[in-house]
This record gives sequence, structure tokens and C-alpha cells, in this order.
Amino acid sequence: MDTFLMFAKAFVVGGLICVVGQLLMSLTKLTSARILVLFVVLGVFLGALGIYKPLVDFAGAGATVPLTGFGYNLAVGAFEGVQKYGFWGAFTGGITRNAAGIAAAILFGLLNALIFKPHAKS
Repeated sequence: MDTFLMFAKAFVVGGLICVVGQLLMSLTKLTSARILVLFVVLGVFLGALGIYKPLVDFAGAGATVPLTGFGYNLAVGAFEGVQKYGFWGAFTGGITRNAAGIAAAILFGLLNALIFKPHAKS
């Protein structure tokens, strides 16, 4: 039952983040690219203020998989980099913390391009 509750919390929180994105697309004139950037910046901002950590502790992947989680990881990585390497760690820490996710996105994008025939939208 504990596993079910963990999945349910992740599903609800991740779904609510997606609902906010859909509402922004439906009710505003913001493009999807601007909303994606807004989510990343919001994750960095909330992560830097320490507001996003309780949500990550509560929802796990439901809070770290969406783009707000990517921004949160950038902020946390920058703080860790500064503690470990000083000033320059602020520039390298976020990328180091997100390296596995970035590498996976590149790998799966490459595999997708090799398996399927890409074409432009018409």
C-alpha cells in the first residue's frame, strides 16, 4: 500500500504541474516555448528559495520529472558546486547534477531519429 501511495502522490503532483502548463497555453497567448522557459526559471527560483524541496520530498518523481524539477536541480547543483568548488562551481554544478538526464535526452532523441523517419510538419 505504501508503494501505491508513493505513485499516487507523484501522479497527482506531476499532473497538477501539467494542468498549470495546459491552462497557461489555453488561457494566455504565451507560446509553449515560453511556458517551458517559465517552468524552468520557476523551478530555479523556488529551488533557490527552498520552497520546492518540500514538494520534492512529498511527491518524488512527480516534482522532479517535469521542467520545474529540472530548474530545481539546476539551483541545487549550483549551490552544491559553490560549496565544493567556490565561485566557478555556480556555473558547473547545475550541469553536473543534471548530466544523466541531459545525456538520456540526447541518447533517446538520437535513437528516435534513427528508428523513425523525421519530417517537417506541413
